[in-house]
Order: sequence, then C-alpha cells, then structure tokens
Amino acid sequence: MADRRRRGTGTNQEAVRRHNLATLLGHVHRSGGVSRAQLTELMGLNRSTIADLVRELEDLEVVTQSTPEAGTIQRVGAGRPSIDVKPAADSVFVLAAELGVDTMDVARVGLGGQPLDRMSATTPTNRDPDALVDTLVDMLRAMLKTADDRSRLVGIGMAVPGVVTDSAGLVRFAPNLGWTDVALTSVLESRIGRRVPVHIGNDAELGALAEHTRGAARHMNNLIYMSCDVGVGGGVIVAGAPMMGASGYAGEIGHQVFNPNGQTCRCGNVGCWETEIGSHAVAEAVGCPSSEMHRLAEYLQPDSEPPARLRALGHSLGLGLGGLVNVFNPEMIILGGVLRWVFPLVREDVLEALSEWALAAPAEQAQIVLPALGGDSSIIGAAELGFTDVLHDPVEVLAASTGATATIIGA
Repeated sequence: MADRRRRGTGTNQEAVRRHNLATLLGHVHRSGGVSRAQLTELMGLNRSTIADLVRELEDLEVVTQSTPEAGTIQRVGAGRPSIDVKPAADSVFVLAAELGVDTMDVARVGLGGQPLDRMSATTPTNRDPDALVDTLVDMLRAMLKTADDRSRLVGIGMAVPGVVTDSAGLVRFAPNLGWTDVALTSVLESRIGRRVPVHIGNDAELGALAEHTRGAARHMNNLIYMSCDVGVGGGVIVAGAPMMGASGYAGEIGHQVFNPNGQTCRCGNVGCWETEIGSHAVAEAVGCPSSEMHRLAEYLQPDSEPPARLRALGHSLGLGLGGLVNVFNPEMIILGGVLRWVFPLVREDVLEALSEWALAAPAEQAQIVLPALGGDSSIIGAAELGFTDVLHDPVEVLAASTGATATIIGA
C-alpha cells in the first residue's frame, strides 16, 4: 500500500511539472517573448520555480533567455533586472497549409507564430482529394528543405473551406471543393514518411483563432471572423472560447438564407448569403471576368468610385452583418478574404445597412474591422493548430521529434 502511494505521488508531481512546462511554453509562444517576472505573475509560481522551468525548456531548445536591452528592463527587486524568455523560432516549427478553391498555400512557421518561409500553388483543376494531397505533399517537402538540419517539425495544420471534424480528420462537406466525407487526415498520413501530428480545421474558425491570439482581436472575448472567398464562413468566439456547436459544425454563416429568389448555391440551396457577397458576386459587380479572378484585387482599387452593383453588394453585406450582430452580440466582426478589399470601398453602404437591421444596443458595441494579419489569418490559425501537441506536452513531443532532414514527407 505504501509503495503504491509513493508511486502515485511521484506521478502527480511529474504531471504537475509537465503541466507547468506546457503552460509556460504557451505563454512564451503566444506573447512572442515575455520576462521571467511576468511569467511569475501569470502563473502564480515563485521565481525559483519559474527559473527552473525556463531552464528545462531551454535545455529542450524551445526557448532562449537573454538580458533585456537598455530601456526595456523590468525589475523584480532592487537592482535586479528580469530576464527575457523568447521562443526559439528556428529550433521548432510546424508546416501550415491553407487549401483554397483556386490556390493552395503552405508556410513553415516557427514557435512564437513567426512565418519563416512560404509558397503557393494552383489547386488541381478537378480538386480530387488524392491529386490535391499529391500537390500538398510536394509543397510540404519543399518547405522542409528550407529548414535548418537541426530544427524540428512538431506538427502539420491545415485550413479547409468546409465543415470539418478535426478529431477524425474528416471533411464532412466542402461544397466549393466538391467534397463530401473526405478523410483528409488519413489520405495525408498515408503519404508521409513518419508520424507527424496532423490537425485540420475550418478556415474561418482558424482565422478567428489567429486574430484572437495574434491579430485585431487580441483583447476581445466575443468576436466573429468572416472568411470570404468563393464561399463565406464564420469563426465565432464567445467569452474567449470558440463556439463549435454540438459536433463542431457551427459557423456556416454563408449558408443562411438571404434571398429566397436568388441564385442556387453550391450547397444546393437557393439564395444563400454567400451567393450575394462571395468572390464571384464581387467579380460580377466590378466586371472582373471569371478567367481573371486571380486579379480581382486590381479591380477593387481604393481610389476608384465603386460601381452601383458593388454598393448594392455592400448593402447586402451590411444587412447580413446586422443579423450576426443581433444573434451573437460581438465586440468585433473581422472581414477577411475578398471582403478586406471590398469594405473600404463601400464602408458607408455597409454600415448604413447594418444600422438599419441591427438592434441599437448590440450595434453600438460592434466594431467592423479588417484583419490585422491581412490575408494570412487562416494559415496562421492553421499553424496554431499544428502547435497543439507540443504546447500540450513539450517533453513527450520533443522526445519523439527529429531534425528536419530526417523527416521524409511523401517519399
């Protein structure tokens, strides 16, 4: 009996230590750099414990310590400057991918959220999952070649424009890719040469995660991020946590019925909001041919007078936003994708329509803004997803990781 108690105590102490290591690494990762004095406050632990935890993470080569530069020193006592702790971005990285209807982007992102390299490719015309994964694997392999031999790949994160079950790696429905029940994680894992944790998520939800963690909504607890390309999705954060729904399918705001007499949506319904404000609707409004969709931003120059059809689209956008304000009472709505080009041109039309439809009280609180991360919100969110495992238990994940040159993908 006494022997079992001793083993139990040891296990609990080890669990607490690893939990504290993970918590501390999370603070360093999300802040991009924090002093040991601040970590002491954030974690409620004494200075010597924080110093020991930092030293252990330094031994794992995931953080670095340095004396702060003059003028930035924080003191924890008379004459004692607090040491800065920063993520070792070149030592630990993830590969992040954003799968789009027309283009695919891949980035190598270091610990701390710093993009190190990236590349783009055209999505296979038939959008067949196997063909798409073939292209994706080639891109992932190219990204690995840009990494230092000793740096370690700890995860892969992917943003997908569809309804996703991350726990099973299943894309239930991605109408603009033409997918139904695609086991994307399994397809990818069958092609990689070693076990690397793979996580997938909805592009709008990951955009919300990135803007909440690193972007425009860092100090907000209630927000909506709108991802707008061919399709329109929403990532919703309520009280600081993502609103996922019963099975993780919440946020398909583009498929709310907006115009019952409108166009048929790719989902099969008629009059979905995304048929009114998605990229194809924007292209039609500004006279951009379908063959030149890659140049759509050039048709949306901020110094040009918006055509009447674009102003009408702005009105439709504002009415839909008014509905979101009434339902979710957000502090902020962030307009991503093509909307970040549209909104500055039709701001007055959008806000006028929003005020027409939204109730006065929630409308007073809602800011309508552009993403601080520009067009990178979803891929940075995918990177955050890729870091999930190492931030949960850095000791276990790093013990199993190897240098980039030993990681063979798609061989």
